[in-house]
Amino acid sequence: MATVTLKRTGDKMPLVGFGLWKVTKETCADTVYNAIKEGYRLFDGASDYGNEKEAGEGLARAIKDGLVKREDVWITSKLWNTNHAKEHVEEACKYSLKLWGLDYFDLYLVHFPISLEYIPPNVKFPPEWWGLDGKIHPVKVPFQETWTEMEKLADKGLAKNIGLSNAQGALIYDVHRYARIEPQVLQVEIHPYLTQEALIKYCKLLGIAITAYSSFGPQSYVELGAHKGATSLLEHDVVGQIASKNQKTPAQVLLRWALQQGLAVIPKSNNHQRLVQNLACTLFELPEEDMKAISSLNINLRLNDPVDLEPSLAIFA
Repeated sequence: MATVTLKRTGDKMPLVGFGLWKVTKETCADTVYNAIKEGYRLFDGASDYGNEKEAGEGLARAIKDGLVKREDVWITSKLWNTNHAKEHVEEACKYSLKLWGLDYFDLYLVHFPISLEYIPPNVKFPPEWWGLDGKIHPVKVPFQETWTEMEKLADKGLAKNIGLSNAQGALIYDVHRYARIEPQVLQVEIHPYLTQEALIKYCKLLGIAITAYSSFGPQSYVELGAHKGATSLLEHDVVGQIASKNQKTPAQVLLRWALQQGLAVIPKSNNHQRLVQNLACTLFELPEEDMKAISSLNINLRLNDPVDLEPSLAIFA
């Protein structure tokens, strides 16, 4: 399996994983089990996805049936916005670990560089963006406070690697001014409509591995009504022509475009055939002219932007 070696620990993170965002509780255990059966070894979860317990059940069944050992599988989770204060970081990580039925995460990320009002898990879980009154309540927790607690998770072995998600260059630069343990991974939205070349270049300079999410662009956001009117990349003429020429599916081409830039990907599919096809994106290369043609589709379209929920959360401004 293709992997990327992380700078601090030397751990090998699979380049193609399975994303658990929007996988329903009802199907999640079977989805994880079947994905393991087909060869997936990285699962990208988060407390905000609300399906960690079910994902853990699928993993436990796969281990019990002898498909894998715990050490064969890479599990990523994320700290939600309501748990940024120093007294809540470890508590949140342990809560997620308990749901998964695990002793440690291979990677634990700060989901967004946004701090929101704390909601105890016995009151509302997952807490999502909104408080109990249906409004968003930002709070003043400095990111350094949160990162210091993330480092303690690594010290205690609760997370083997720690990193950032939805962060841009200025924040990454700032974290490196005080970090005792530097971020090992950055997970961000990258697809042909949002190519982020400067961010990729900066992370490579710092030795930070990148996981690209939303590889299919607007596709994941259609059911949320948040695709912003953009043409599906899976149906785009340029992508379709390149797929036809290389005898691959449009999804494989989009994933390969990211992989060929040294990025990890975490596609999700409820369709068994596509689930298998997505894994095969490591088995071919795109010619340079095809890479350039796909990159030329960039329109700086960011689909996952908190400013769409609340104007004061303009982290990508």
